Amino acid sequence: MFTIDPKQIPVPKLHHYLLGAIGPRPIAFASTIDKNGNNNLAPFSFFNVFSANPPILIFSPARSGRTNKTKDTYNNIKSHQEVVINVVNYNIVHQMSLASSPFPSDINEFKKTGLTELDSESVLPKRVAESPVQFECKVIEIKELGKEGGAGNLIICEVLKIHINQNILNENEMIDQKKIDLVSRMGGNWYCRADNNSMFEIKKPITSIGIGVDKIPNDILNSKILSGNDLGQLGGIEELPNENDVNDFKLIELSDLFVTLEDDPNKLEEELHKQAKELLLENKLKEAWMTLLAFNNG
Repeated sequence: MFTIDPKQIPVPKLHHYLLGAIGPRPIAFASTIDKNGNNNLAPFSFFNVFSANPPILIFSPARSGRTNKTKDTYNNIKSHQEVVINVVNYNIVHQMSLASSPFPSDINEFKKTGLTELDSESVLPKRVAESPVQFECKVIEIKELGKEGGAGNLIICEVLKIHINQNILNENEMIDQKKIDLVSRMGGNWYCRADNNSMFEIKKPITSIGIGVDKIPNDILNSKILSGNDLGQLGGIEELPNENDVNDFKLIELSDLFVTLEDDPNKLEEELHKQAKELLLENKLKEAWMTLLAFNNG
């Protein structure tokens, strides 16, 4: 294990390790105005949502690790405590990246990037019309984390209005994760696209309580095929399939395998574990359990 003491390495190198390890990070495409009413638009990947009641977003325009200068966004918010946080999807990712260029403070990034200014309803900063979701916010607190290069400045925002493009909604008027096509930041020059090929579902155990890994039989727990992650998935079942269900599954789905390998129990157990692993990849939890329990059933 390679171990680092953050105080013993240069800030740019520490920045590299932090951003390389913590990702993908959502992007706050922040629109602000300066004291003269000029528009500014800049992206920040130190960003997330932290509360629903009240609705709170936090992002951090950190001090430059090289020059220790503060960002225009930070300076603008200090003088006018409102911001629009625009969500970034794949359709505007290159325009968002262009907006991160170190333009002079009096330059309007809307014009530089070709993005469309849209009047807000509750705040003065403009919205990005092309963004699929736009949050109009008032800044309720600015928390400075330091005065040296690389120090963050937490901008704590309360959401006043949310604007959502209807094209990304499903039939229940909820945001469809396959339609919104979000992008996020990784380390270096890398981004991540949350499309249908990269997303997967895991049922949240909000109302259910799984049996836990500690209740898995030892012959399965000590499997050479199943990973710790597989065991975690198996531990999420609320109760084990009953013996009758396991026996029926064995006779219908696994009979050929049992007949073929009836004289080689070690190979049979290995193949059952392999099949269970494939079923887990398809989120067929009960079927995976019945496959594993079939080995000692009957």
